[in-house]
Amino acid sequence: MPIRTALFDLSNQVALVTGGATGIGKEIAKALVQHGAHVLIGSRTADKVTAAVAELRRDTEGDGADPIEPIVEGVSLDVTNDASVEAAMKKCIDLFGRLDILVNSAGVMVKKPTFDLTMAEFEMVYSSHVTGSFRCCQAAGHLMREQHAGCIINVASISSFVGLTEVTAYASAKSAVLGLTRQLATEWAKFGIRTNAIAPGFIPTDLNKKFMVGSDRGRRIIERTPMARFGTADEIAGGAVYLASKAGAFVNGHTLVIDGGYLATGIGDSVAPWTQE
Repeated sequence: MPIRTALFDLSNQVALVTGGATGIGKEIAKALVQHGAHVLIGSRTADKVTAAVAELRRDTEGDGADPIEPIVEGVSLDVTNDASVEAAMKKCIDLFGRLDILVNSAGVMVKKPTFDLTMAEFEMVYSSHVTGSFRCCQAAGHLMREQHAGCIINVASISSFVGLTEVTAYASAKSAVLGLTRQLATEWAKFGIRTNAIAPGFIPTDLNKKFMVGSDRGRRIIERTPMARFGTADEIAGGAVYLASKAGAFVNGHTLVIDGGYLATGIGDSVAPWTQE
């Protein structure tokens, strides 16, 4: 295991990561484990959960020097279903006796012109990102209130701040995630619970890479990003470690944007590699 500094040490902390079997969620789970946390990975797809647990166990195996090595486990979790969320919380308590960190990373994407978006599609996206996050926050919040300690990290998006074409359901849902984050931060701090969000920029994952990589849309994104590239999922994970650790102990109600400078950009010279030729 890597050497952990006290400021970012999560030893013996227990985390549940929804959507933790793929993409950004999996990288966050991996980073939490690397910093000492026990992690329960939740996802709807059992095969992906099993594969992610095996991968993280391989990647984070210790040398036995640490008397309490981090533990990685998995659970079938559908954030749109009350019983599934309750069962995941119960498994977390049965395994570890507590829950210190909740990361809401589960979600779906529908990309299509807004005129063609069906109500069922809109509600499906909202159910996953907003209602699902709230359902998990509330269930975890009950456990954290009893401990008078806990950290909730919601995953928002760059689309929480700027309009993007043909992702109306997703952008609306991710904007609502910011409101949920602020509300819980205001109401639950007195119970020792901090609630923050991370807003990733453009990170190609299985959810969205077909819309970004090699497309005109992706080309225009890179032209507006000062760092002149897409981000990677592991570059988002450090933000979660910060918010969950002692380093972020006084951070509450904040949304940490990790976007390569995209939101900071107005009108300027293009920084894309192909414009420098």
